[in-house]
Formats: sequence, C-alpha cells, structure tokens
Amino acid sequence: MTMHFGILAFNDLEELDAIGPWEVLSWASKQDTSDMTVSTIGSSGNQITCAKGLKITTDYTIDDHPKLDVILVPGGQGTRPIFKDGGPEIDWIKKVAPDCTWVTSVCTGALLLHKAGLLDGKRATTHWRSIELLRDAGNVDVLDDVRFVRDGNIVTSAGVSAGIDMALWLVGEIYGPDFARFVQKGIEYFPAPPYTAAA
Repeated sequence: MTMHFGILAFNDLEELDAIGPWEVLSWASKQDTSDMTVSTIGSSGNQITCAKGLKITTDYTIDDHPKLDVILVPGGQGTRPIFKDGGPEIDWIKKVAPDCTWVTSVCTGALLLHKAGLLDGKRATTHWRSIELLRDAGNVDVLDDVRFVRDGNIVTSAGVSAGIDMALWLVGEIYGPDFARFVQKGIEYFPAPPYTAAA
C-alpha cells in the first residue's frame, strides 16, 4: 500500500524546514523498495514564496490533493499571522490530520498544530526561540534542547535542520531502521559541522 506524504507550503515558510524533510522523503521514494509518494501542498494556490525568497510551485493545493497518510507542517515567519489569526492552513490541518497515520511539524510548525488543537495535553518541541511562545499557548508540555519529540502519532521537531533528523526517524519507523540508514547514507547526512569558534 502506497503511503502519501504531504508537505504543507505557505508564504514565508522557512526553506529548510520543508526542503530538508522533502529531500529525505523524496530520496527514499525513488528507491525500488519504496511504496511512498511525496507532494507539496500549497495553502494559497500553487505559487509559494518562502522566507528567504525561494519560490515553490506546489504539486497540489489544499483543495485538490489526494488522500494523505502523513502530513508535515513547516515553520518560519509565515506561521506567526496564522498562529495569531487562524486561516485556511488551520482549517486544513483540522480536516486532514484525523485520517493521517502521522502528523508532523518542523520548527514553529508546532504553533499551527497547537492552533489546530492537536497538541492539547501532549509533549512537543519547536525552534529554541519559540519555546516560550509555544509554552505560553498553554496545555502542552514543551521540551527544550531536543531534536524531535514523538507523542502518539504526533511528531514535532526543533528548528530548521532538525526536520531532517525527524524525517529520517519517521522513515525508520515506517520502513525500518536499515532503510532509514540507507537513506541517510544516500543523502550523505552525517552532521559534523566544520565550523568551531576556537581555531
């Protein structure tokens, strides 16, 4: 049975929040043993402009996509007005999430999951700069200094590059650790930052 992964895309999303997991999932989907598809879902039509100017033409919109088994909600500055005032993104999450096997977020995408009522009484995390914002939203146990948190079928990750870690973990949960390690090697993701403050 094919697993359909959908990555929500909205204006001013943080590029790597979406593209990091997309690389993991799409690389995995190209392997002969895979039974997965990965799509981008635009919240305001098919044309999205990200926080740093990257333009995305999405595969679908929130009104015309196939049934999804996994959704990923990225973060970025574009989450702030949605978190404050709501919008079609929140309505979409509320509509789609109940039928999903996994519901995931990267960075401040967790704020949108909270706005949709999915983090009530759960453990979660987000970008370190937004930990208190999520905590102040109430009724969620927000964890510091972790890459990602799983509570039931909800998986939230910290900021930006943490979404790659979360996506690899998710691949391992669905398809097994050996396949996840194969994907990790395929994308050559072995974090060892060359920069250090002291030479």
